Amino acid sequence: MSSQRHEELMVLESLRAHRKKHREQALQLKSTDHLQIATPRLTLGQHVSDLVARTVGSWRFIIIQSILIVIWMVGNTHFGNQAWDPYPFILLNLILSFQAAYTAPAILMSQNRQEARDRRRAELDYQINLKAELEIRHIQEKLDYLLTKQWQRLSEMQHMQMELMQNKSHI
Repeated sequence: MSSQRHEELMVLESLRAHRKKHREQALQLKSTDHLQIATPRLTLGQHVSDLVARTVGSWRFIIIQSILIVIWMVGNTHFGNQAWDPYPFILLNLILSFQAAYTAPAILMSQNRQEARDRRRAELDYQINLKAELEIRHIQEKLDYLLTKQWQRLSEMQHMQMELMQNKSHI
């Protein structure tokens, strides 16, 4: 009986050691995780593209640009023939086309960098989930082992009780 108890204690100790090792590995992963995900120093062009994407993608920009376009159109229709850009507002179209031609690639560059960061985060999440799954599987195996040993021990105890009862009945 004491050997079974000793085996169970050894299994529990093995489980503790396994958990401790994985906790230490997880702490190491967490401590270096931000270095792997963090963006490297941005070049001037990358910084500008992020700034353009943040600015153009805001309600403040949309509202200010809409107000300026309305002022442009009202001002040019009010002055009639003396307007700096009479209807059909060719200069305004040229300015807006110029703006779109330069902001679209800058926004795409910023989105591509964000996509690469998101992809790296997803890969790290997958690795962490895989480790967790393996850890759970290992714990389940240990619990199954302990449960089997417990059932064996109970069976032996029941067998011993039955023998004792039979011995008492013979006396």
